[in-house]
Amino acid sequence: MAFDYDLFVIGGGSGGVRAARIAASEGGAKVALAEESRMGGTCVIRGCVPKKLMVFASGYHQQMGDAASYGWDVTSGKFDWRKFRTHLHSELDRLEQIYRDNLTKAGVEIFDSRASLADPHTVLLADGRKVTAAHILVATGGHVEYPDKRAESFGISSNDVFHLDTLPKRLLIVGGGYIACEFACIFNGLGSEVTQFYRGAQILRGFDGEARGLIAEAMRDKGIDIHVGTTIIDSEKRGDGVWVKSSNGHEAVFDQVLFATGRAPNTQGLGLEEAGVKLGRRGEIVVDAYSKTSVPTIHAVGDVTNRINLTPVAIREGHAYADTVFGGKDIAPDHDLVPSAIFTQPEYGAVGLTEEDAREDHRIEVYCTSFRPMQSAFIGRSDRVLFKLIVDKDTRKVLGCHIVADGAGELIQLAGIAIKMGATKEDFDRTVAVHPTISEELVTMRTPIRTA
Repeated sequence: MAFDYDLFVIGGGSGGVRAARIAASEGGAKVALAEESRMGGTCVIRGCVPKKLMVFASGYHQQMGDAASYGWDVTSGKFDWRKFRTHLHSELDRLEQIYRDNLTKAGVEIFDSRASLADPHTVLLADGRKVTAAHILVATGGHVEYPDKRAESFGISSNDVFHLDTLPKRLLIVGGGYIACEFACIFNGLGSEVTQFYRGAQILRGFDGEARGLIAEAMRDKGIDIHVGTTIIDSEKRGDGVWVKSSNGHEAVFDQVLFATGRAPNTQGLGLEEAGVKLGRRGEIVVDAYSKTSVPTIHAVGDVTNRINLTPVAIREGHAYADTVFGGKDIAPDHDLVPSAIFTQPEYGAVGLTEEDAREDHRIEVYCTSFRPMQSAFIGRSDRVLFKLIVDKDTRKVLGCHIVADGAGELIQLAGIAIKMGATKEDFDRTVAVHPTISEELVTMRTPIRTA
């Protein structure tokens, strides 16, 4: 049977675009891609990129104060949200065009349309057209989840943050994951009065306990009002704001309520189950090590599979798929020891196991130090940083590295290389320190603070 395309990709996010481009440019495949929204997906349009630019913007207020403490004559004005927002949207437009141009240069045909599956070889476009492909790749990412319909009626999500007309003076953030904590720090830095509700006992569940505690303490020190073990029990619109009553008795009126309570795989209405594709408990597409679904001609990469929901992972999965199916190679994406960063203030970088997880299967030594860095101690700021290595007693391999500090995202990328290579604690010890830096602590910690 002759097909219209060798590959049809549904979804124009990081994973789908990478797979399409590599299959076309390096694999010689005839490729088409459909995207119903904007090219670039969550990361470029409503996630990592605009969020990181907001992180940068939010940090300048403290930096100006620090500059004054260091002797500079600094006049700090008000933050102009609309000026920033205009520049932000222009940058996103530029990046989206780059994604489009790269696809076009590779020979990929783009459909600005919603697409779904009609059968294992047929894609149905929103205008009713049907096209066929030897292979179909689903890379539709995820979508935000509200706790319930009522929350959706008065709250906003992280998708809406970048389109606000005005900066909220009083903001409630519901959630305790990395998205909630990042935006709490961002809006606090931009001048909003931020309150955060989280139903759990401590923010950033699933990350290292010691790091979580230090970040929570730092956020509170910066004026973020964190309420753990807390949920909304009642709410109503009052004028231009929202009145909220919480389970701990707290009542207040907020200009905006931001729900950052999770994301779910974007699989609804795609015809997946009708085509025979197996879905998991949370609606994720179930795949094997090579991203193959239960239907041999259909693969899936990125957040829609709910494996490791990070942009670089989706890119690796998409590239490995194209190399394997169209490049004559045999490459399964490697999901082991993936570094990650949380852009709170201070940042948190992590790779490998948390101390809590390492205790379950290993005999471990924990090397950890926390201190006031020179830059902030000099001007009397109370900020603390943390460096932590978790070491297997028997093999001496470093099982996990955790850093809480400005620039932790940059540092963990480099530490991740060593740990991925199987570095031992003695390899770290043999490395000469760079002085004076905060990161020299990674190679100067000699005595474990505890063992298990």
